[in-house]
Amino acid sequence: MSEGAKMRKKVKTKTRAAFTLVEIMAVIIIIGLLAAIAAKNFLGKTEDARVKTTQANLKVLHEAVLMFKMDTGRYPSEEEGLLDLVVEPTDIEDWQQGGYLASTDIPRDSWKYDFVYQLNPESGKAFVIISYGADGEPEGEGYDTDLYSTDAY
Repeated sequence: MSEGAKMRKKVKTKTRAAFTLVEIMAVIIIIGLLAAIAAKNFLGKTEDARVKTTQANLKVLHEAVLMFKMDTGRYPSEEEGLLDLVVEPTDIEDWQQGGYLASTDIPRDSWKYDFVYQLNPESGKAFVIISYGADGEPEGEGYDTDLYSTDAY
């Protein structure tokens, strides 16, 4: 092998010993795009799970209020609200020992807001339990939409 061919071979191996800045930037951009897509998909699933969990809690609370009505002959008062399900009202005799929920606490919605209990709402139903969604405010769209216990019935 001639001296010139040896020199060219050495030069080729030396120039290819590291990644170029363009290659590194391309890899960083690709990783960033993949992370953004994964985060978007994950966050959407988390919010969907919160909606489903809140709907399940609304159904449990709705059923508990119906059981309270069957046992006592009246719905919980608006003043005491859902607390009547776990704390025995003083004016009732046939209240179920232990309450109407599995726990001694009133659950909150998945966004950590209290449920709202209303007697004789505008819908014409006897009562409704409401979660105001992710923003905790009445009205809204998307994940801020109000969820009602009467929607399941």
